[in-house]
Amino acid sequence: MRLSLPFSHLHCAPSLAPGGRVLVALALALACASVVPLANAALYKWTDANGRVVYSDQPPLGDVKTEILRAPAPAGNPDALKDLANKDVELRKKQAEAADSAKKAETKRADAEKRAEMCTRVAGQIKMLSADQVSLVRQNTKGEVVVVDETTRRRQRAELEIWIKANCQPA
Repeated sequence: MRLSLPFSHLHCAPSLAPGGRVLVALALALACASVVPLANAALYKWTDANGRVVYSDQPPLGDVKTEILRAPAPAGNPDALKDLANKDVELRKKQAEAADSAKKAETKRADAEKRAEMCTRVAGQIKMLSADQVSLVRQNTKGEVVVVDETTRRRQRAELEIWIKANCQPA
């Protein structure tokens, strides 16, 4: 069996339309795909009853002296399907771990953003409580407006400063 393919006409000529080039490429791909199984097949050589030398990919019938020119391809891995399934499971596990890690990182980033916002607010409250020339008022439980005295200011400022030291990174 002799296989010859005329590849000389498959150069990309400017006269080919884009659709023609696609067809040529498709034909070339099909030709290559059909040759691959032949390359892996066994090749046998023997002399028939008429004295002719025969080459074939099939062994001769009967008791004929045969020479194997190319041995058949080794058998595939019997556990290939199982190995492929295991690799698929590992890949899915890694993807799930990556998604979980990304979710944790996003949560951590959002928490850090909230904490930074709270630190900014508390720092503003400390500045406001530190300004002695500004009168601060609040509403009590009865809804009455009450002026915040100096003792209350110092106590609240100290509580906020403790919270800042515990929860905010130094700037």
